[in-house]
Amino acid sequence: MLKKVAVNQLTVGMFVHGFDASWHKHPFWRSQFLIKDPSRLREVRTSGIPHCWIDVSKGLDVSTEKPQQPAAAAAVVDSEATPQPRSERVPLADELERAARLRARSAQAMRRMFAEVRLGNAIEAGECVALVDDVVESINRNPDALLSLARLKNADEYTYLHSVAVCALMVALGRQLGLDDAQCREAGMAGMLHDLGKAAMPQDVLNKPGKLTAEEFAIIKQHPVRGYEMLLAGADVSEGVMDVCHHHHERVDGTGYPHGLTADGISLLARMGAVCDVYDAVTSDRPYKAGWDPAQALAQMATWKGHFDTTIFQSFVKSIGIYPTGSLVRMRSGRLAVVLDQNPSALTKPRVKLFFSTKAGLPLKPQILDLASPHAVDRIEAREPPENWNFPYLTELWDGDAALKQAR
Repeated sequence: MLKKVAVNQLTVGMFVHGFDASWHKHPFWRSQFLIKDPSRLREVRTSGIPHCWIDVSKGLDVSTEKPQQPAAAAAVVDSEATPQPRSERVPLADELERAARLRARSAQAMRRMFAEVRLGNAIEAGECVALVDDVVESINRNPDALLSLARLKNADEYTYLHSVAVCALMVALGRQLGLDDAQCREAGMAGMLHDLGKAAMPQDVLNKPGKLTAEEFAIIKQHPVRGYEMLLAGADVSEGVMDVCHHHHERVDGTGYPHGLTADGISLLARMGAVCDVYDAVTSDRPYKAGWDPAQALAQMATWKGHFDTTIFQSFVKSIGIYPTGSLVRMRSGRLAVVLDQNPSALTKPRVKLFFSTKAGLPLKPQILDLASPHAVDRIEAREPPENWNFPYLTELWDGDAALKQAR
């Protein structure tokens, strides 16, 4: 039997049959699921949807009495009563240069930390605390700036900037999931330190410009355990941070490593880490392959059944946009454009810069178009593979190169 209820009436043990809104309005890939734990309850309560349908034949019914909730669930409700203050969103152009300086400082800090680990010295995670705080503030002001700049990295920077990028992605995803500031900082710290174990890997294997052999891959697969052991031995970090380091390569279908955990055995932070780690890896240029376009990466990752938690992945898409900043898109008019930044309330209508006519085969005078404007007459038809065109200046079109140069 189905019953329509307000989301603030939900408790652990209820079965959600559907939401009183389209999927674009909530962070869930599936609209039918059992609320098994307080973290899932929190996700539903912070989805922004006022009502949903529950199936009382598959889960608990609404009680006329106040339910006796576990302490953890009660804490979730209490935190929702006093939402965390957020910074007012600033224009992308205003945040880019500040984010570029933060990107540089964070990369230098990670380079020093990896060097200390390779020398056998104890891990000092204290410097990361201030950096993660700055990342949280930057994401609050405008997530597109740091998320996009952290994706731009060369082969020499990859190991260090990958940590910075995953940190920023974890914070943005945490925000989308409704985590508070303290939880977002923990998620960011987990992202910053998730690959620390690679400092103990043989450098010739780690930096090999080609496909690894089975033996080499077996060595690299040890890095989550090595990183966890390092953090456990002396770093002053939370269990959640250590767990992401240990389990960010696990998959919900049990085919991941190092322990082959399945969905129920993987923590929320580790499931978040799995998505953020892979996205930054596949969108980054490596010695042996060019990175995927951001929109292409999301399209490909969506097809990897059993790899990611689908709810987390759907929230991740919302956190960076269906067409992330820097994506090349084809408009209905036949023009090409690069995505500048997102409209949080309209996932399919970012702000874009038009610059090329496919009909004439000629460049156009760049024109900025806010697709969420009621006056916009064009729309995105589809993502456009950059390799079909080999434009050398896509990053310059959204000012990424300019921000990095100014920060140096």
